[in-house]
Amino acid sequence: MGTVLAGCGKTGGSANQVFRMNLSTEPPSLDPGTAQDQTSFTVLVGLYEGLTRMDSTGTPVAGMATKWDVQDNGKKYIFHLRKDAKWTNGDPVTAHDFEYAWKRALDPNLNPPSPYAYQLYYLTNAEEYNSKKADASKVGVKATDDYTLEVDLKAPTPYFLSLTSFFTYYPLDEKALKGNDKWASEASTMVTNGPFKLAEWKHNDHIKLVKNDAYYDAKSIKFNEIDMAMVNDPNTELSMYQTDQLDWAGRPDGDIPLDQIPTLKKDPKMNLQIKGIASTYYYEFNTTQPPYNNVNIRKALAMGIERQQLVDNVTKGEQIPAFGFVSGGIKGVGDKTFRESYDDHQYFKEDATAAKALLAKGLQELNMDKLPPVVLLYNTSEGHKKIAEAIAEMWRKNLGVTVQLKNEEWKVFLKDRTALNYQVARAGWGADYNDPMTFIDMWTSTSGNNDTGFKNADYDALVKDAYSTSDNKKRMDDMAQAEKILVQDNMVVMPIYYYTGIWLQKSYVKNVLIDYAGNMDYTRGSISK
Repeated sequence: MGTVLAGCGKTGGSANQVFRMNLSTEPPSLDPGTAQDQTSFTVLVGLYEGLTRMDSTGTPVAGMATKWDVQDNGKKYIFHLRKDAKWTNGDPVTAHDFEYAWKRALDPNLNPPSPYAYQLYYLTNAEEYNSKKADASKVGVKATDDYTLEVDLKAPTPYFLSLTSFFTYYPLDEKALKGNDKWASEASTMVTNGPFKLAEWKHNDHIKLVKNDAYYDAKSIKFNEIDMAMVNDPNTELSMYQTDQLDWAGRPDGDIPLDQIPTLKKDPKMNLQIKGIASTYYYEFNTTQPPYNNVNIRKALAMGIERQQLVDNVTKGEQIPAFGFVSGGIKGVGDKTFRESYDDHQYFKEDATAAKALLAKGLQELNMDKLPPVVLLYNTSEGHKKIAEAIAEMWRKNLGVTVQLKNEEWKVFLKDRTALNYQVARAGWGADYNDPMTFIDMWTSTSGNNDTGFKNADYDALVKDAYSTSDNKKRMDDMAQAEKILVQDNMVVMPIYYYTGIWLQKSYVKNVLIDYAGNMDYTRGSISK
């Protein structure tokens, strides 16, 4: 592993502030405008900073902006940027960098297009620009001077300051991008503004981040170096942790062998952590091709899974069987969570007999005698493989269906899902902010994260209504209706379980945080021996 595995004998002190973790795989994109996955996010959180950042309680606090004014009943934000923030090439970070980055993500001609462009649709005329119905000058973001950014929203958005900490809202130094389409592909061409710099990127091997001494709050950054391995084998990852080659193993980007979890729980020296997180593990269908364009076949497969058996005997990490798409822990009406207000068990039930009947009905509607082998696609991972094998056996036993398992490397897997080059695919989704909308708006007809071919006018209308109303109860009702369309009525996605975050953490690692959604923030971490 080269430099990733170096420095195992640290004894504390500033010279030994090196944090070693595992990504499992190559991040597909370190361009904040086109990134969409957990692995890329984990790297980006150290390299960039938005107008706000999230503190240890999940509350947005000052980042590149020192303060902001909220006007027009929550529809206008005026951000005042700090004047001591620099890009790693020495350029000042200005309001123009935010306007440029946001409009670039919305640019309908961006290639590849931003899968998260819809995350900016809260801005006036953002969706219209992204769909070529308005000019970029009409979008509700404007740098009125170098250090003032005015943002106009279509409707009051109570979680907007959380959105401005998300990577799609990060700034970009336009000068660094000009004339170099591959600027985000190598350490030598990355220009960033966060607490760390990209020092090394040996593709498919390791990434090294080093402290950015020009960062405005460098005194709060204790780690001198973050070493990120790319080991896609949970047994090897566990061995590296046990032999002090890693300080952290497992969540959010690594894997711990599922069959080792009960043993690790019993060994206090391993320091196993399990935490409920706002993320959902699910399978999704390519609804554009037979036989999975038939809703009864989709429902039959969903009803033919025994979720409690799966989490008890396969994943073994205290996961909760899922029957909806919005996970637990997400805010709902009043003091209740969304799931407390809208029970997911109303959408469907596990029932092998009813599932067989639906399968027969679907085959009849398609004039088919038998369901061809289900090609189940997952990204290469021992854990995903074991889950897929268990579900394949449940489908064989409960429905008489045969399954062909197919695994792909992460970047190829994402491309095939986006291109609808699959039948049934494994997926996972974690909250980007604490509101049900982060799970709901990704399934609209124009969302870059909708990899199913699903398009539904009623669904789109409910999301649009939820965007535009300031009545929180109505917002929640609209989103619950949308979830019903997604899961109960159409079974576009097949919920399997609500994640828990499972990781191993050396006792000397301090203040490396896993948030409510399972994302890691190592920026204020330290080694204390």
